[in-house]
Amino acid sequence: MCTTTRAKKVVVGLTLVALIVQTINSVCWFHYHIQIVDDIYVVMFNMVVPVTVLIINMIVVREVRRRASSDADSNLGLQHHQSTSSNSAVPTVMLVITSLIYVLLNIAWCISLLVHWYTGAFYQYYTIAHALSRFIYTYNFYVYLMTGKQFRADLLTLLCCCCRSCSSSSAVANVTVAISDQAETVV
Repeated sequence: MCTTTRAKKVVVGLTLVALIVQTINSVCWFHYHIQIVDDIYVVMFNMVVPVTVLIINMIVVREVRRRASSDADSNLGLQHHQSTSSNSAVPTVMLVITSLIYVLLNIAWCISLLVHWYTGAFYQYYTIAHALSRFIYTYNFYVYLMTGKQFRADLLTLLCCCCRSCSSSSAVANVTVAISDQAETVV
């Protein structure tokens, strides 16, 4: 079973491993120009880590489902079971979608990079895969936007507050005019 203490130990352990591997990679690359270390680094952090993330998240999904079915089996009531299932379904869906996107984009980029390094071919595929892999840094926003009702409500509230404060604030308008006046003076 996953506990807070165990999770902290795993995070610290993985952080130490990542730092050690990065140190070895840097020393080998900068001092000895060894290419194989880069290959191991790319495979480790762009293939093994994403697959590990996917496996861990699938274990979490299994545990969430097991807990929901165990609540139903222990006769906690129909209403409680429905709220447990609906409350755990959205985070589970978000977790699975996030993991799958992370794994697919990382592995596609890694494979195209290794093929490009060793054959010199498929540069256009490497470029496309590299561009898509940058989507990893932004996709969480879109996953939350599509699956999180509370996230959408909070975002809408935030945007409405920003729009109201910007339209009613004369100070913002004065700053904008001052900046545009300075820009015209410079040009």
